[in-house]
Amino acid sequence: MENLINYFQNIPSLHRSLILVGGITLFWLLEGILPLVRFKYKKWKHALPNLFFTMTTVLVNFALAFLLLKTADWTVANNFGVINWLPTMPLWAYVLIGLMLLDFIGAYLAHLTEHKVKPLWMVHLVHHTDHNVDTTTANRHHPLESMIRFTFTLFGVFIVGAPIGLVMLYQSLSLVLSQFNHANIKLPRGLDKVISYVIVSPDMHKVHHHYKLPYTDSNYGNIFSIWDRLLGTYMEYDRDRIVYGVDTFFDEEENGKIKVLLKQPFHKYRNHTGFEETP
Repeated sequence: MENLINYFQNIPSLHRSLILVGGITLFWLLEGILPLVRFKYKKWKHALPNLFFTMTTVLVNFALAFLLLKTADWTVANNFGVINWLPTMPLWAYVLIGLMLLDFIGAYLAHLTEHKVKPLWMVHLVHHTDHNVDTTTANRHHPLESMIRFTFTLFGVFIVGAPIGLVMLYQSLSLVLSQFNHANIKLPRGLDKVISYVIVSPDMHKVHHHYKLPYTDSNYGNIFSIWDRLLGTYMEYDRDRIVYGVDTFFDEEENGKIKVLLKQPFHKYRNHTGFEETP
């Protein structure tokens, strides 16, 4: 475990890039072998806007990475944060608790907030207006959302008191698990169910991408499924009946255009009562 943390503490940029590209490649290939939905789309054409937003996410995180490093180093130097206040225990326990808390603050809490605060929901819409959810959807985030998510992660690092090695491990796991649970793959229902008791499985997360409430407002987790189960936001729905997208932004062609998606957070939309609103 110590070697693992040391590796991620000094992980080369090339290796981080390989995790990103390798994950997309692996699940892209699995989607061709075990597809959940046989989408009638040109896979590369669908992937282009998603890959564009993946690159903007990478750029935002790269530009702000020094803040993570400074914050992590400060918490360690000042013995600040939850895991630094815990009694002596094995390293693996520190790592597990740290990962779970970072996942709660940086993923679950961030995601829940984006759904409950209207201006943030309008930013988050870009992720939900994909009508063909697959592994490339994982990082389909508007640049503004990338900044929002980074802020929550930074807050998590501060509260948890995570050293940079743990932060890099968390971000790598978060990336790969997001690619996994968005992937258009069909696991045996029983296996998916078992997986969902520990980590967020594809069937579990796909419920979140159903186009209608209350399912859209459920299953916010990214790595660990425990937060949804503990906090009452866990829901199930037949994976064969899921329809992707958002019922207020139903134009699939428009939702595949980068220019439209960049402007989407500032778009007037019709709410469920039929009245136009602005964020």
